[in-house]
Amino acid sequence: MVSKPDFLSGGGQDNFRPELQVESPEGELHLRFYIPSQQEFALPATGIREVMELSPDRITPIPNASPLLLGTLNLRGRVIWVADLGQFLGEATALNTDKAEISVIAIEEQDTIVGLAVDEIGGMDWLDVQHLMPPTNLPDTMAPFLRGEWLLSAKNNQCLRLLDQTAILRSARWAG
Repeated sequence: MVSKPDFLSGGGQDNFRPELQVESPEGELHLRFYIPSQQEFALPATGIREVMELSPDRITPIPNASPLLLGTLNLRGRVIWVADLGQFLGEATALNTDKAEISVIAIEEQDTIVGLAVDEIGGMDWLDVQHLMPPTNLPDTMAPFLRGEWLLSAKNNQCLRLLDQTAILRSARWAG
């Protein structure tokens, strides 16, 4: 688990517009994070099995595998694939695996679990999905994996994109 004290405290919400935040926990809880290109994404907490900060040597590389796959990880006795989420979504910027720790989000649906390596964990926030808008200015490689986006700053064109974990888990990109 992430050991940062502000992980569950809701810190870092100053970038959000007030109408996107839910004062009481009546919306949906989401994990916010960044990929190497500094785009911000979110996943619903209900589909997240675990969030880990791992030493890169805990991920075992697989020879001749797709460049988006960093390798495999033993998660409590179960071997799971770990992908560079940015590369999985079609971004050119690869995850820096030379740092001391890599953030991995283990997502699951039914009996399928995969790890998504990201650049940085942003925190947990209750977000109102009624304010979700259709995604705009997307590369075609990313579009199948998004449910929508929240506009954070119209001036800077900043948005928080909501990923569809079911589409990620069922993607044919895992086989390629």
